[in-house]
Amino acid sequence: MTAFTAAGETARLREAVAAVRAVSEIKPRAAIVLGTGLGRLARAMDVEAEIPYEALPHFPRATVESHHGKLLLGTLEGVPVVAMQGRMHCYEGWSLREVVFPVRVMKLLGADVLLVSGACGGMNPLWAPGDLVMLNDHVNLLGDTPLVGPNLDELGPRFPDMSSPYDPELRRAAAAVAMAQGVALREGVYVAVAGPQLETRAEYRMLRALGADVVGMSTVPEVIGARHMGMRVLAVVVITDQCLPDALEEADVAKIIATAAAAEPKLTRLVAAVVAGLDAPAAPDPQSA
Repeated sequence: MTAFTAAGETARLREAVAAVRAVSEIKPRAAIVLGTGLGRLARAMDVEAEIPYEALPHFPRATVESHHGKLLLGTLEGVPVVAMQGRMHCYEGWSLREVVFPVRVMKLLGADVLLVSGACGGMNPLWAPGDLVMLNDHVNLLGDTPLVGPNLDELGPRFPDMSSPYDPELRRAAAAVAMAQGVALREGVYVAVAGPQLETRAEYRMLRALGADVVGMSTVPEVIGARHMGMRVLAVVVITDQCLPDALEEADVAKIIATAAAAEPKLTRLVAAVVAGLDAPAAPDPQSA
């Protein structure tokens, strides 16, 4: 097995970027990760190029149901974007370094903003399946980080700051959009676990006691990778199942995917409006008034 080196990873990234550039010259302003049941948000894009992951060198493959496994380049609300239609997870056998490889490629293509979506389990008793939750913080219980190993100095610092992983300005913009659209947008803490098994009643109690509102098996690696590279991040997830330990029901994957798909229209409108406003003046901070 070949040892991981910064030079080797940098070369792999450049090869993947060159392969994308051979198909499309679009320089994206924003990168979008489309999670479980939400891949059809791509229909809102004016897609110029559609590249299967297997056609890109060193790209991992998406194997989860509802994840199409394509990199899309085009525009959304007139803004150039690149979107992952399907993501990777560590429970599929990928290392977290492999999970964030596509995010690093999207950054090198030109994106300086990362918009992440996905499905999650709701542990806050006041929230319900179908609700949108904007993340303001997270807890990483994956037992790993994509930054382990030699640092890629060309991409970011050895010790990236994580005091504010979710960009306050983007969160204010999303909150303003949601209010204007009449969409309820919760705000809370995400805890990432390895999966693929869902949690026990005792584990849900523990995660809630740690301060988490929602739980999932993704998102955090991509956020860490993006922040390492200085990308601004906005993450909005959909609660697809209720995870209350004293009223826990057996999980139904088909129902989870259906719940995510039903929430898709409001998430699509929200993301599209946030992307459209990327170059607009920053929304005022109500706390500074």
